[in-house]
Amino acid sequence: MSADKCHAKGSPAPGSVSEGFIRFYSMRFCPFALRTRLVLTAKGIKHEVININLKDKPDWFLERNPLGLVPTLETPAGEVIYESPITCEYLDEVYPNSKLLPSTPYGKAQYRMMLEHFSKIPPYFFKILMGRKKGEDVAGLEDELKEKLAKFNKDLVDKKTKFFGGDSITMIDYMMWPWFERLGVLDLKNCYNQTPELKKWTERMYEDPAVKANTYSVDTYKAFYKSYIDGKPDFDYGL
Repeated sequence: MSADKCHAKGSPAPGSVSEGFIRFYSMRFCPFALRTRLVLTAKGIKHEVININLKDKPDWFLERNPLGLVPTLETPAGEVIYESPITCEYLDEVYPNSKLLPSTPYGKAQYRMMLEHFSKIPPYFFKILMGRKKGEDVAGLEDELKEKLAKFNKDLVDKKTKFFGGDSITMIDYMMWPWFERLGVLDLKNCYNQTPELKKWTERMYEDPAVKANTYSVDTYKAFYKSYIDGKPDFDYGL
């Protein structure tokens, strides 16, 4: 993982991307950026990392990505790609070794449909985190999250596979993983107490080399999220 401190407004713009590499604009604790980081690692793609201060973004970064979001990729030709599913699909197409996406049109359609279903999960993490900060009762939100996770448990039961795309890790597993990693960080592991297959999937994911290479300790994550909910995110925590 990158140990480089984040770049903020006023920092010098980076030079051109070296041939044979791809540049990855990231933030160390961003779950969306983790998706791309997992794919870069799993496929062994040579890359350089530039971490961005998402509260005080450099002008040169906004010129590359007007949305100001990570992950963002930049090629030696100056081509810029952003949004996590798009960056990951791009990497899988441009670097064909260790393919992660399904090979058939129907398989790809199934992947995208599952990703669309999963897109309803991440907002719960933010709502629960901020609800707790305000002293609100988040039990209802936690129950809703449990119901949604139960559907993914059923998917594994019905498929009778170790992972969501088969018996080996594929793109959909990496797309979903960053939020499951945060269940323990946000004290939400109880949300999958009744989902045994999902728990087994989580255990298998923790054994994946790409996941191992991109995991921070629970204490590190908790310290970052505390700074986040306090309104002063410490993007460089631990460096």
